[in-house]
Amino acid sequence: MDISERSYHLKLQEMCDCYLETDFLKQLKGMCGMKSGEPEENAIKYLALAIMYTVSEKAKKLTLKKKGDKLTVKVKGDEEITLPSPGMEQFDRIAAIMRAILHIEEDEGRLPLALGLRSGDLELLVEVARGQDKETLKIKFPDL
Repeated sequence: MDISERSYHLKLQEMCDCYLETDFLKQLKGMCGMKSGEPEENAIKYLALAIMYTVSEKAKKLTLKKKGDKLTVKVKGDEEITLPSPGMEQFDRIAAIMRAILHIEEDEGRLPLALGLRSGDLELLVEVARGQDKETLKIKFPDL
């Protein structure tokens, strides 16, 4: 199968699986400010690492929020953790990729997402919302 034929969903699962044995936070920090010829791959990688980091922290929610020129990435569990920002351009790609995976074309949507990982399945609930000068991507995690 040609790489271009693989869906975003499959690419996300493969990226999660690829980095399963790494230090997710260290990898996320290493991506900050990184410019590469593969912006789509970097967006999927950031999303995969952020998801796996949230799972490793046994947290309940991952939120990526853009409002104006401010971008925040938070992991909420027993405590709130701020992750390194992917940057505006990469955030826009991440949001578009998640919308494509879930087939959400409207401004707001909420759908389940199943990720098949080497260690089993992960059932997530994804919410997307966009409005004038803002966009939010929330991923809710099951009790682990």
